[in-house]
Amino acid sequence: MVQYTAAPEFCYRPWRMEKLPLRIAVVDDDESVRKALKRLLRASNLDAKTFESGGDFLASLASYQPDCVILDLHMPGMNGLDVQRQLTRNGVPLPVVIITGHDEPQTRAQCLAAGATAYMCKPLDEEVLLDAIRRAIGIRAHESAESQK
Repeated sequence: MVQYTAAPEFCYRPWRMEKLPLRIAVVDDDESVRKALKRLLRASNLDAKTFESGGDFLASLASYQPDCVILDLHMPGMNGLDVQRQLTRNGVPLPVVIITGHDEPQTRAQCLAAGATAYMCKPLDEEVLLDAIRRAIGIRAHESAESQK
């Protein structure tokens, strides 16, 4: 059994000498899901920014740098797996949590093989989602520390 260390809910950004909440991007074409996740994340002391499409999210990365992204798998145009693969191609080491209303074993395997840290089915269990985000950020922090050694 793998144990994960709990990730902090705040991080220090070196360019600003203050403690800031972790930034979580939510990408889902369903406005009600975006609103619900934004409320949940903010109630959990996490900063949330929502995007209607994968293209909108990718375009924002020039000025917005989240600590983790929650990606809906099935969206018109660029789906969640496409966005995840584009992040990898662009060398963006961003933890990805995939959410979907249509679980398909082959797609689940593809997402996890492409580097998703979690794959979850809707309706989402709030505590499981929050734990997946914390684990994803903790894994990234650990990998980043290891690569600097």
